[in-house]
Amino acid sequence: MATIGALSIFVAFVVAVYSTLAAWVGAKRGMPELINSARNGILAYAGLTTLAIGLLTIALYTHDFSIALVANSTSRELQTLFTITALWSNQAGSLLFWSWILSLYSAVVVLRKWERDRNLMPYLIATLMALQTFFGFMLSFVSSPFERWWDVGGKTVMALFPPAGALPFVPPNGQGLNPLLQHPLMAMHPPFLYLGYVGFTIPFAFAMAALLSGNLGASWLQTTRRWTIAAWLFLAIGLMVGGRWAYDVLGWGGYWGWDPVENAAFMPWLTGTAFLHSVMVQERKGMLKVWNMGLIIITFALVLFGTFVVRSGVIVSVHSFATSDIGFWFLAFIAGVTLSATALLFTRLKSLRSEREIDSLFSREAFFLLNNLLFVGVAFAILWGSVYPLFSELVYNQKLTVGPPYFNRIAAPLFGTLLLIMGIIPLIGWSGATGPKFLRRLIAPAAISLVLAGITFAIGVQDIVPLLGYFLAYLVIVATVSELLQGARARAKNTREFFPIALRTLVEKNRQRYGGYLIHVAVAMMAIGIIGSQVYTTDETRALKPGESMQVRGYTLTFENLSANFPSGEALITSATVGVSKDGKRLSTLSPARGFFERQEQTETYPAILSTAQEDLYLIIGGWEENYASVTFRAYVNPLVFWVWFGGFCLIVSTLIAAWPEARPARVRVETLEGAPVSAS
Repeated sequence: MATIGALSIFVAFVVAVYSTLAAWVGAKRGMPELINSARNGILAYAGLTTLAIGLLTIALYTHDFSIALVANSTSRELQTLFTITALWSNQAGSLLFWSWILSLYSAVVVLRKWERDRNLMPYLIATLMALQTFFGFMLSFVSSPFERWWDVGGKTVMALFPPAGALPFVPPNGQGLNPLLQHPLMAMHPPFLYLGYVGFTIPFAFAMAALLSGNLGASWLQTTRRWTIAAWLFLAIGLMVGGRWAYDVLGWGGYWGWDPVENAAFMPWLTGTAFLHSVMVQERKGMLKVWNMGLIIITFALVLFGTFVVRSGVIVSVHSFATSDIGFWFLAFIAGVTLSATALLFTRLKSLRSEREIDSLFSREAFFLLNNLLFVGVAFAILWGSVYPLFSELVYNQKLTVGPPYFNRIAAPLFGTLLLIMGIIPLIGWSGATGPKFLRRLIAPAAISLVLAGITFAIGVQDIVPLLGYFLAYLVIVATVSELLQGARARAKNTREFFPIALRTLVEKNRQRYGGYLIHVAVAMMAIGIIGSQVYTTDETRALKPGESMQVRGYTLTFENLSANFPSGEALITSATVGVSKDGKRLSTLSPARGFFERQEQTETYPAILSTAQEDLYLIIGGWEENYASVTFRAYVNPLVFWVWFGGFCLIVSTLIAAWPEARPARVRVETLEGAPVSAS
């Protein structure tokens, strides 16, 4: 099995090299037969990597510990779900997973009807397969997922092929999976991140094809719009699932700590958001062409950087579980791709001039440009904070840590400005508006938001910065809902439709516009939750004996008992039973726990959470005295966390609305008098 898997990867590498050259030569010499063979090469690569993934999955499921990846990542006691998901918990498996997803995306691209983009396709194939050449090389010669264990004179070594005098070695059991990864959300988090990361490869490849072919119109943007939205959405889901995993598993009461791996996924999401906004300006106004090319290059470079951070182990992270020797190769790859793409962009600068200038500072395109600058500014501030510890160690020989205070200080004003722009955008058209007209449209939403901020002040939020944040979030929601209701009211008046029907039809006929507006509302909801949970969290730590209680922000927590068991056969789980009451009324029973994994000699914390729309009660076990005489509990009350998750759900739904295809008129088949069929729209 291992031999077949390794051979399939090597053949895929050869196919990638051939397809890259065939597509390039076919395009330059006008040889369609070479282009078609390169297209078939993409399909062959997809088939070969699918075979490799399938064989590796079978090896994991059957506990084939002769394969080093299986022995290092799983054990016989590991649950089946985590046995399979161990595929991407390690360096070689994750690289194969990355390449496999890209192969499937690429196959979908070349199988579609490509008449409109026929001139781009050879260069698109060459770009995609050049990228696959790198991954094929890495998987074949640097980090193979099919390396096996061998016994060389009593010493076990890992190698793809048997060293001289070696005998096959099969461990009786594997080392098991990192306990932090043994959570259902970790079965979802990496795949969504990879679907997002790899998804941005498609618009990047189309951009490179446009630059190489000289077809620099907006057609490549229209072709890749849904690809870009899908990649952006997958990355957003991956970030949200990762945040929820941190909240449910790490036991520190939060969901976002500006960890390097979190940042590595967040940065391309930010620049991808900027790209999604600015391409609308190019499609409508013929502006920002160079900027859009630059944005997609930056986004893809950050995608590669994110993969490097996760897999290289160069930057320490609670989200990174792999040690690696691929750092040099990945850095060289990132540098080569980024420099080549940038040089190519510079050769086309004259052809990418904007067709017009920004007419008014009070126009949507002007605010979109400001929005873009802010998104990119946030991304690069995060990048600098993430890599500065490495820079400091290399240059000054000092190990430094850049913590949340830096990121919060930088991000808060920039994100606040972005909220302000989101609140203003619905009030401004593409044609622009005069200052007085804009102010007239702003007065009502601003007044309503000010009233809501006043109510927020009255119920206890009296610090100026959080209060300003709430005001801006309210402005986004009020301005957007106002725009939506006004449009529906106008439609109902003109068509005499019932108002709810007019509202639904308005959204259906303008999905991209109103789906985008609803995304802004979802982001504002998340902002409300983030402000509340980051600024107003309360925590209390107490050691309790059975029957004793502690108080935290109106909650009474009563420790009832402690128990221990082996639910999976791999870990000793010690859990507490804690009664929760408020104002003399029992609300719930929480069961926080700690697990000890003997194989890894690692202890993990399992929080218990009581969640409402108003706040979360978050309880963990900090430890216990000998013989369990008393148990130390730490309780957090996190206001408004629910709105982070609910806003994330609304963002997903709103994105699907924006990306959903427009309804097309039905085609009706009719017969002519002569009996020949024709179609009518």
